[in-house]
Amino acid sequence: MTAVPVHAADQKTATEAAAVPRIAPNAVQFRLENGLDVVVIPDRRAPVVTHMIWYRVGAADEVTGQSGIAHFLEHLMFKGTTAHPDGAFSERISEIGGEENAFTSADYTAYFQRVAKEHLGEMMAFEADRMTNLVLSDAVVIPERDVVLEERRQRIENDPGSLLSEALSATLYKNHPYGRPVIGWQHEISALDRRTALDFYNRYYTPNNALLVVAGDVGPDEVRALAEKTYGRITARPEAVRAPRPAEPPMVGPHTLTVRDEKVREPTLQRAFITPSSTTADSGGAEALSVLADIIGGGSTSRFYDGLVRGKGLATYAGAYYQSSGVDATRFVIYGVPKPGISLTDLEAEMERVIADLVENGVNEEELERAKSSVVAQAIYSQDSQQSLARIVGSALTNGSSLDKVQSWPERIQAVTAEQVSQAAAEFLKPEKSVTGYLKPIVKKAEQDGKS
Repeated sequence: MTAVPVHAADQKTATEAAAVPRIAPNAVQFRLENGLDVVVIPDRRAPVVTHMIWYRVGAADEVTGQSGIAHFLEHLMFKGTTAHPDGAFSERISEIGGEENAFTSADYTAYFQRVAKEHLGEMMAFEADRMTNLVLSDAVVIPERDVVLEERRQRIENDPGSLLSEALSATLYKNHPYGRPVIGWQHEISALDRRTALDFYNRYYTPNNALLVVAGDVGPDEVRALAEKTYGRITARPEAVRAPRPAEPPMVGPHTLTVRDEKVREPTLQRAFITPSSTTADSGGAEALSVLADIIGGGSTSRFYDGLVRGKGLATYAGAYYQSSGVDATRFVIYGVPKPGISLTDLEAEMERVIADLVENGVNEEELERAKSSVVAQAIYSQDSQQSLARIVGSALTNGSSLDKVQSWPERIQAVTAEQVSQAAAEFLKPEKSVTGYLKPIVKKAEQDGKS
């Protein structure tokens, strides 16, 4: 056989690809007969496990007029079953020195416990029980609704930054349900009741609409046996699928909004652009947007920091982020706070100049490599936390991604080119396709009169 020569460049490419670490490289995925997807991530560093059950349903799947029901049900899931009355699950976790919590997003709802490995089967039994046997009465539903309303007051109404973000999303998404807040609108939360909660629960909480992620000192065979014994006994409901979501119409011209609040101490600027998510993007698109966000506003080496913050720049701070996760199109956000005496419009113009320069002149290899290293490092460092790793895998898979795409994320980031980054900026960061929000203090009448 004639040997095929290997060029030095090809050797370098192969070596670099092999050197790039993967996310959860030892993860194993399988599916139970009732449709429950399972991912096991062995981690032998300590005799503990993180047990997460994810449901492929979130705020974007709510019936119009019932905003907040996904998050409300998350609260109600702690109210107990016939076998384990209100508080029994949490009390048991506390007894064994474990941790628990839950969270809701636009696309998923998840519940987790972190316990010593010998308690994994017990956690599965508890969680499988409340997947199908939740008991609700007005006596527990109505007081919990008041808890959620108070949570909204504390997290949204009392936080000017949250008010701005909420208003920005509602303007950015005119038709798609990503425009409504995960916690819900206050007047619609007030109308939620036991019936709406049970209807939502009975439709979506079923093994064939769920994903189990277990990370820790366990192996796939052990997890499979425990999962079959607990979750595997639950009958699937094939009708539990997402309803089609309405598409977002093309944006016509730039939009602006202003939120004023007496608690604002310094004005803030946020600008959002609709972009593809890691689920909906073309090959390499989400990766290019991730690198772009780091180059523009990812820290002290970013262009915003160099051009807006450092030295005599106009901003106290400025940054950018790309929200890559999402079943549907997501967003790219830039933000900044001007220095005293600098107007929001002056800061806005300078931010536009920085982006326009990137579009026109591209990015250089040094900043490209620095940004790719930063994005990859963040992903790799996340593996230090069992919980973070399970959360990365769970959120990606419930949003429609695959385990292989999660694992190969660092490789795909390293493959991003300068041209892809410039093209992403030119295509998606157009001022005329954006919504800009200004957060300002309330101007008292005496001050207005003095300026007139």
